Amino acid sequence: MIVRCSALVAQSAADVFDVIEAAEHYPVFLPWCTGATIVSRDAASVCADLRVRVAAVEFTMRTRNPMRRPEQMNICLERGPFRRFDGQWRLRAITETGCRVDFTLDYEFDSAVMTRLAGPVFERSASELVEAFVRRAGAVQRPARGAAPRTD
Repeated sequence: MIVRCSALVAQSAADVFDVIEAAEHYPVFLPWCTGATIVSRDAASVCADLRVRVAAVEFTMRTRNPMRRPEQMNICLERGPFRRFDGQWRLRAITETGCRVDFTLDYEFDSAVMTRLAGPVFERSASELVEAFVRRAGAVQRPARGAAPRTD
């Protein structure tokens, strides 16, 4: 299954990228993400374990995501219930305070049972992903100079 989504966003590419990169906050705004742990992070990549609940199915997956801030993040599955799981976020600044966000995900569950049980809900959730990140970027406002950043 291939999912492609795009949005024009009234947020900077850097602000939206920061929300995408901060997997530890996914449980706050992605209803299907029940937990997230950063395994490693540096300027070139982030690796995270995500606990996911889709319909009545729960699973854990690990992705290692090479990135080029604030333009691109690739999503590469290391382990999880997928035969194939490759994604990409691309962000292009349009103005200082606006950007275009493109998300592509190509995935296939590794079993017919997972496809039947979780497939329809996962497909809908993947399609709504860009919208969830855009809402989150709008909700997480940049602090005024000298103020501490929000981490909720």
